[in-house]
Amino acid sequence: MLLGVSHALPEFTKVPVDQIGVSGGVISFVCQATGNPKPRVSWVKKGMKISFQYFDIIEFDEGAGSVLRIQPLRSPRDDAIYECVAENTEGNVSVSARLSVIQGESCILKQP
Repeated sequence: MLLGVSHALPEFTKVPVDQIGVSGGVISFVCQATGNPKPRVSWVKKGMKISFQYFDIIEFDEGAGSVLRIQPLRSPRDDAIYECVAENTEGNVSVSARLSVIQGESCILKQP
């Protein structure tokens, strides 16, 4: 009988949440997963993998965690659903969050 470490699909420990941002501002999505072997996390927008070239992506936990930072926010360019994908040799899982960008001039906040 062979004893070994069991392999497991990635499972999210932190998931991105829907956000509303003001044009010209900044938002951050956070995503982290666990699994065996340790998964790698990446970001997808409109079916395309997001690259470091156009977005600020900060990896942590040896790539099993990631922060996607978008600035300055622009509408409609950044108005989209962003998907976090965690992948290892056992497979992949994904979770998504929506970013809605509003114009700063039209944003009026009222105190209750």
